[in-house]
Amino acid sequence: MRICLVSETWAPEINGVAHTLGRLSDELLAQGHELQLIRPRPETPGRFPGMQAELQVAGLALPGYRQVRLGWPARRAVLRFWRQQRPEVVYLATEGPLGWAALSAASRLDIPTASGFHTDFDHYAGAYGLGLLKPLVRAGLRRFHNRTGATLVPTPDQAGRLEAQGFARLAVMGRGVDTRRFSPDRRDPALRLAWGAQPHQPVVLHVGRLAKEKNLSLLVRSVRAMQALRPDLVQVIVGDGPQRRALAEQLPEAHFCGFVAPDDLPRHYASADLLLFPSLSETYGNVVPEAMASGLPVVAFDTAAAALLIEEGHNGVGVPAANDEAFIAAACRLCQSPARWGQLGRAARLTVAEQSWSRVAEDFLAVLEGVRRARPAPAHRLPTSVR
Repeated sequence: MRICLVSETWAPEINGVAHTLGRLSDELLAQGHELQLIRPRPETPGRFPGMQAELQVAGLALPGYRQVRLGWPARRAVLRFWRQQRPEVVYLATEGPLGWAALSAASRLDIPTASGFHTDFDHYAGAYGLGLLKPLVRAGLRRFHNRTGATLVPTPDQAGRLEAQGFARLAVMGRGVDTRRFSPDRRDPALRLAWGAQPHQPVVLHVGRLAKEKNLSLLVRSVRAMQALRPDLVQVIVGDGPQRRALAEQLPEAHFCGFVAPDDLPRHYASADLLLFPSLSETYGNVVPEAMASGLPVVAFDTAAAALLIEEGHNGVGVPAANDEAFIAAACRLCQSPARWGQLGRAARLTVAEQSWSRVAEDFLAVLEGVRRARPAPAHRLPTSVR
């Protein structure tokens, strides 16, 4: 099948969307499918290996958050690209200006489309003080996705919530984790020593973008409460973003590693003892299965991947959503129970053992094949900015 992927984020950018699309691409190329790519022009010039064809458009950085970029709504360029080499189906991974332009172009050319609900923009609007815009954001997302032949979501819970909001033709496509790459075997005593951690000294880890929507104030409160009980607690934070400086001021003893190279990330997981993941903005949260595969007990709210994978008291600690005090209490209890770390971590790894990316790719292809065979969705007028 010839598939065109349209996304406003791509490797080497580090986020859940880019990670998911990268792993999907690897699997699809290995199976012999032809892939095209439309994305914003990367800062370092170059084409992504393996693509049959690639179109790069101008990118726009978000004010105050240069790591997040949007693609220019280059509808005419997309039309030319597809007229020269028409794909059988288009996958729209993002709902920004480039996504809208590609949707318009696909409709014009009667190319079947599927879309992915990778980011909870509703939650982002609230996190950035734009709560009054939530209804408008939700309506725009619903309009975008309902124009496609299917919308892929990562969990059944997410599908249920979107269906209740009027989203149609939803399908679940989970996420995978490479358990050969993420493994307890990657534990590195030298890395722990670099953090100042002795063999029996606890290391608490957080992995993720350091941005407002990630609920970092709760991370700070939790770490401080744990430190009051375990003064020898070593704090390690992997990731970067606009909140890094503020977070460093609040947690002055923490080791801030920034974004680490993909080959080094498994060592950081496996060299810690437990992971805190207080985010409520995830549609999935790849950090959770990666930590579990690395043998770490995870403390997370009972949403997204954590709701799907964590069984309370068996392979991790799931906390009722948005109950901050319960999250802090759970983190403190686990911090004081070193004997449980290994027990929960071993069970966590067994839980994700079957979460392979090849199975995810099979689900993805099944949905795209159904969309390709179906009659294209009826056309509707689009916003003037993308016509």
